[in-house]
Amino acid sequence: MDGVAASPFDVARIRQDFPILSQPQARGRPLVFLDSGASAQKPRVVIDAMVRCMETAYANVHRGAYRLSELATDAYEAARGATARFLNAADPREIVFTKNSTEAMNLVAHSWGRGVLQPGQAVLISELEHHANIVPWQMLRDDRGNELRVCRVTDAGELDMDDLEAKLADGKVGLVAVAHMSNVLGTVTPVDRIVALAHAHGAKVLLDGSQAAVHRRVDVQAIGCDFYCFTGHKLYGPTGIGVLWARLEHLERMPPFLGGGDMISVVTFEKSEWAPPPAKFEAGTPAIVEAVGLHAAIDYVTAIGMGAIEAHERALVDHATARLAQVPGLTLLGAAQDRGGVFAFGLDAAHPHDLATLLDRAGIAVRAGRHCAEPLHARFGLENGTTRASFGLYTTKDEIDLLAQALTEAREFFK
Repeated sequence: MDGVAASPFDVARIRQDFPILSQPQARGRPLVFLDSGASAQKPRVVIDAMVRCMETAYANVHRGAYRLSELATDAYEAARGATARFLNAADPREIVFTKNSTEAMNLVAHSWGRGVLQPGQAVLISELEHHANIVPWQMLRDDRGNELRVCRVTDAGELDMDDLEAKLADGKVGLVAVAHMSNVLGTVTPVDRIVALAHAHGAKVLLDGSQAAVHRRVDVQAIGCDFYCFTGHKLYGPTGIGVLWARLEHLERMPPFLGGGDMISVVTFEKSEWAPPPAKFEAGTPAIVEAVGLHAAIDYVTAIGMGAIEAHERALVDHATARLAQVPGLTLLGAAQDRGGVFAFGLDAAHPHDLATLLDRAGIAVRAGRHCAEPLHARFGLENGTTRASFGLYTTKDEIDLLAQALTEAREFFK
């Protein structure tokens, strides 16, 4: 397909697929985009697919008895099929389109948490979670009284697996909800072991794959989890589209999250009957154009190869680990053995926000703050937050070198 890099992995060629990377930036410097963990840039094939949909094949889906609606419905459902293949789901009906990962986790908390989780059962999360995998469970606890347990994170930024097992030991945990990859530490959690332990103690498992699905191949059947979610805009697709994968048996037991059109089979003033999943969880007009964009993004990364993307980013991680260690006064958060392309750090002479502003003047885009992970920053005593550089498939070693040099110069400036 047009715009897809050839094998072997050719980062220079891939960068040509992203229009924004060739656009002139303020102050005449080239863009060094190191904030893909927040939201990734978009390749031309995604942009073109969405424009083409709006120009030639747009209509509402699942409800029009005319050809254009049939074309739009086919495109929307084709996106579901592509997503199922991307995750190796057993059935496309296990794919529920949401607005983002946050909505996906709220859906599980509201529907499975209130409709299936029993009184007296607990939810177990960890200290490294994004707020989207903390707040919904707090709301469930406050509403229903279900206990919320928190697994510790080690000083190296890894899950304390002994603590996880201890918190599962009494058999009262109904759900373990953890990140597959931390958006701050880059830690890749041992999901196979987590699933095995949880299931051995009678708990289901939800994995937040917002970061991991971008950086490595995900096979939900091989992992063995019960729920998995990711978001389109981090996977080089558009905003406004996310994915919840759940075992069909769970979706069939869960009550709807939202009510309205398309999620019903029968409606009277006395009662309503629900459509089967996934329609039961997709009330109203869905994100049609965004689903087409997600499909194009999935095709794009699949054609490059998730294994090739992972190998490229492992090389970037190794290079960044060595280069950042050479920056005076820099403290890197986390030292997990298995980590992805996310580096959060502090510089002894600068507040994270001031540092990000100065880096921006050098054309380097990074994120500053607590990255929607305040409890994790509190765990490491970093109330002011950190500065974070996060990589995408278009990131180069030269850009990491530019970051290291800019950090060295920034320290001298702030001193």
